[in-house]
Amino acid sequence: MPEALGECRPADVGPRAVSAAMWRRARRAAALAASCAPLAAWSQEAAVAAPSAASAPQTLQQVEIRGKAQASGAGETATGLGLTPRETPQSISVITRERIEDFGLADAGAVLASVTGINVERVETDRTYYTARGFDVTNFQLDGIGLPFANGSQWGDIDSAAYERIDVLRGANGLLSFTGNPSATINFVRKRPTAAFQASALVGIGSWNDRRLEADVSGAMLADGGVRGRLVVADEDRDSYLDRYHNHRTMASGLVDVDLGDRTVLSLGVLDQRTRARSPMWGALPLYHTDGTPTDYAVSTSTAADWAWWNNDDTRVTAELAHDFGNRWQAKATATYREQDADSELFYVYGTPDRTTGLGLSSYPSAFSGHYRQAMLDARASGPFTLGGREHQLMFGASIGRQNAHEHSGYGNDIGTPLPDLATWDGSYPKPAFTASSNGSSWIDKRSGAYGAVRFSLADPLSLVIGANVTRVSSEGENYGVPHAYTHTETTPYAGVVYDIDAHYSAYASYTKIFSPQTEVDANRQPLAPIQGSNVEAGIKADWLDGRLAGSLAVFRTRQANTAEAAGAFPDGASYYRPIAATSTGFEAEVTGRIAAGWDVAAGYTQLRLTDDATGADARTYVPRRTFRLSTTAQVPWLPALKLGASVAAQSAISTIDESAGFTATIRQGGYATLGLMARYEFDPHWSATLNLDNVADRKYLTSLYWTQTYYAPPRQARLSLRWTY
Repeated sequence: MPEALGECRPADVGPRAVSAAMWRRARRAAALAASCAPLAAWSQEAAVAAPSAASAPQTLQQVEIRGKAQASGAGETATGLGLTPRETPQSISVITRERIEDFGLADAGAVLASVTGINVERVETDRTYYTARGFDVTNFQLDGIGLPFANGSQWGDIDSAAYERIDVLRGANGLLSFTGNPSATINFVRKRPTAAFQASALVGIGSWNDRRLEADVSGAMLADGGVRGRLVVADEDRDSYLDRYHNHRTMASGLVDVDLGDRTVLSLGVLDQRTRARSPMWGALPLYHTDGTPTDYAVSTSTAADWAWWNNDDTRVTAELAHDFGNRWQAKATATYREQDADSELFYVYGTPDRTTGLGLSSYPSAFSGHYRQAMLDARASGPFTLGGREHQLMFGASIGRQNAHEHSGYGNDIGTPLPDLATWDGSYPKPAFTASSNGSSWIDKRSGAYGAVRFSLADPLSLVIGANVTRVSSEGENYGVPHAYTHTETTPYAGVVYDIDAHYSAYASYTKIFSPQTEVDANRQPLAPIQGSNVEAGIKADWLDGRLAGSLAVFRTRQANTAEAAGAFPDGASYYRPIAATSTGFEAEVTGRIAAGWDVAAGYTQLRLTDDATGADARTYVPRRTFRLSTTAQVPWLPALKLGASVAAQSAISTIDESAGFTATIRQGGYATLGLMARYEFDPHWSATLNLDNVADRKYLTSLYWTQTYYAPPRQARLSLRWTY
């Protein structure tokens, strides 16, 4: 059975803080952005005064500057020392704005599905888990700041229009986050205001009535350039290949940078996203019959009732104060406040169908509401110092965070009503009153910590990075009848070494300790102990062609105790788990950048082995042991206005075992590969059109085996977009 909504607490959801008028303006965004062209002359006049370094334009439209973009910020996700990816003793991938636009990656799930080593586990239409190196990814950050997922999953999806790039740090990151996680940290870096005026707009259409609008306007707001702003809005409304499903997502991101002096910048921002889903899935398709044979439904089959709905809202307010002391020392304080709201009336289908009749399934409707509040303050400083005649780097800081949750689930008295064969069901089912019984939760999590790191330059080719994070985590309250109370203090050390072999190659190694509280419960409804363990990584990094092309090869070994392994379900549908000690070993290889004039590539391969330490048997077999990702584009030499591209995503077979029907059923998804194609034509410097085709071979496959229910991935689909830029 699926996680009960409250017992797997939603992540990205928030309040109704933006008026309906803003969203009506979002629908007219393309026209509004186009009408801003006459402001260009004003913006050029405003830019006469030299802006501060912090206000310099940050665009990533050309691959030639990709290396600079990574060097300027990607390494911050790992150590906070301002290192380039080659100087950082961990694996880092950077997904640029150009790549997002080339392949029409409109949401975080689509972006991360293209990244080396990341597996996107779409268990339902509006709930997604992520794994890397065999373990769950729970750390999503906004501009390097954020609390871990409250429940381990992302509800709804994250629109990508607001972000300049997305950094993916693979391996543990216990240094800058409150807790160490052995999988990965995903850092969403917002588009920042620019001093020079710029604007863009997009209108797109696609399969299943997909309609999308985007607009992005940025520039100086005062003549002297001392105040700069940026507004990004997006609106996507679409039906689906799935029966009855419809999704409407709106997003607005506003940022203002204010120069308080020559070296001090105050940044204020609001990021608001709303998702409205009609007939979404809660749980998904049964995967085997009563005789143990696998089910094989039509790709469009859904378990959602025609009256079901799921609203997810998420609003973040941020304030950042940054000061440059002028001697390469910098300090920054960031405050964030996040409100998330989830409201739904959902329909779950459980049971095991008969192979001949399709009967044997029953109903489980529920109404759920969840309200979540997060607040966090982080302050840090970094800069160089001299010791022993050599220059070194130091970073230190402290964070404090708090999150509250209040949830309520209501149930009808019709649970267990027999259902017809899913193959012929049209979603018709009487909507219950959801008043027969109820349950819920109310809890508070508090986290505080101090951290620091030093990069010692031991010799011209050799550097050592050491650091530690001391974190105190406490919780109080109740989660659906389970006490949610603990207090724990943990120190997570970090150490890494980098040796420059020559001008193009570096060797590195790193060690990180792992500590992460978890909310999963055992068969007695008691929370599992915090995850603890260690992560070791070593590898070689390289750059060629004046930094335009980068490569890396990494081997890793992660040992983790108290890993939650699914062990069954309670009568109310909530899952329970058993703690296991698991070890993940493997390697990753990645190449990104420009390999020839007009030809860009991002390719990565991951192979791992994941075992239960107690038995030596394979653990978490729903995680593919081999994955390959490729995205490549090329300008056509005899027609420079035309860019062609292709993407490939491939993985090995996965499986899982389910015993809920009274016998052992093995569920398997064979290995598969999907192909995507793109073509972009630039009519002139301002106008371009892009055509994207996904799953070109129309491959039928299951989205995930993270749960023992799932659904089919989208069949072949197409999108056409028209973009205007100034």
